[in-house]
Parts: sequence; C-alpha cells; structure tokens
Amino acid sequence: MKAPVPVRPEPGKPNATRIVLVDDHPIVRDGLADAINHEADLAVCATAEDRAEAMDAIERAKPGLAVIDLMLKSSSGLELIKDVHARWPRLLILVVSMHDETLYAERVLRAGARGYITKQQATRDILLAIRRVLGGGIYLSEKTASTVLSRLTSQPELAGDMIADRLADRELQVFEMTGRGLSTREIAEHLRIDMKTVDTYRTRIKEKLALDSTGDLLKLAIRWNQER
Repeated sequence: MKAPVPVRPEPGKPNATRIVLVDDHPIVRDGLADAINHEADLAVCATAEDRAEAMDAIERAKPGLAVIDLMLKSSSGLELIKDVHARWPRLLILVVSMHDETLYAERVLRAGARGYITKQQATRDILLAIRRVLGGGIYLSEKTASTVLSRLTSQPELAGDMIADRLADRELQVFEMTGRGLSTREIAEHLRIDMKTVDTYRTRIKEKLALDSTGDLLKLAIRWNQER
C-alpha cells in the first residue's frame, strides 16, 4: 500500500479547514485540490486513491471534511463512507462522483455522507457544496432533494416495495450495470471483483426480487434503467 499523498496547504492559511480528497483519478484530484486551495479558508491536507490510503490519511491529517468518490482503486467509495462514519462519526463527508445522483444520493446519506454532487457540475458548485456541508447543511441538487424528501415522507409499505430498497449496495450496482447492457466481465472489471462474485450477486438479486431466470433479471433491469 502506498502512503497517502500529503498536500502542503498554501502558506498563510493556518486556520483553514483541512480537507482530505479521495479519488483514484490523479487529474481530478489535482484539479479539485487546486480549486480548493485557492479558497482563503480551505486547504487540502492529503489525497488518497483507495480505502486503505484514505483511512490512513484521515487518521494522520485529522481533517474537518473528507471528499470521496464512489468508485475508487480496488475499493468501494460507499463502503469507505460507512467505515469512515463508523470510526469518525463527527467527520463531515461529501461525495463528488460521476455516478447518477438519483441512484446513489440517498444511499450515501444513509451511509453517513452529508451531500452528493456530480463531477459534471462546475467547480463553483462543488465549492458551494463543500461550504454547505461545512456549514452544517446537506447538499443535494434540487431535483434529488425533492425525490429523497418524497420517499422519506411516503407510506412505508410503498417505499419498501421499491427495487432499490430491496437490494444491498453491491447488488444494486450489479443490477444497474446489467440493465445498461454490461457483460459479466465488464461488471467485474468495473467493480474490481471476479466474475464468480458477479454471478453470486445476480443470484441474490433474483432471490430478493422473486425472479425465475437470468432473462427475467435482464428484462427487469433494462426496464428499471429506462424508467428512472
């Protein structure tokens, strides 16, 4: 395991809020770190590309905020959020990811994050999200906030009947990728797991959704993706 990469904050910012960036794309990390370090009261103190590096970086740097991507090198960002929240429950977490917000936003909030923003949004919006979370708020897009609120206030039996609620995090990822037409090999490579594990997740999905065959699973996954 490589050590997390320390980033020296700009001079003259001793009281800046310390931030750890966790993302497996160097260009994304460097670009976001540069934008954050241009803010007078914010400073990136370390970066990491996987779970082990992230946990070590947070332990060493004692940041006020962790910015985490969902897809990391050899690990899941969602599982990392759960681990970080369990170990440092007062540490604020913001997810900055390329993945569909409507699919994952509620899950990251349940895992312990305080906000979700996609990488496609402008840097100023990401900085706004950082400040919202640091200020004690929760950051979601207006559309997703409305959807989450609607789900939270809906009747329990209706919310519980939704596919996303029936599946565990990894199962939902496999289900969603299956609906997008990815092969078993492609899903395994994307999630960095072996193909037998993908098949195991599919078996669990069929059991939880009462599906008789892989064909039924594929048809439902395709329709679910189209209707979202």
